[in-house]
Amino acid sequence: MTFESDQPREFTLSSSQKMIGGVCGGVAEYFGWDVNIVRLATVAATVLTGGTVALIYLAALMLIPRR
Repeated sequence: MTFESDQPREFTLSSSQKMIGGVCGGVAEYFGWDVNIVRLATVAATVLTGGTVALIYLAALMLIPRR
């Protein structure tokens, strides 16, 4: 993974790749991943952890700034 500059990037919710709140889109844009892979991983992790990841998603939705 290469970056254009040494300046730290801001982690924000996605405004263009959002379905519910933009958390998965923001993660995908920050790391340069496909947003659908992040969404599938989030759903799978939610099922496997019994809903813990869903609570983390809601916390991220409230704490991560919007663009």
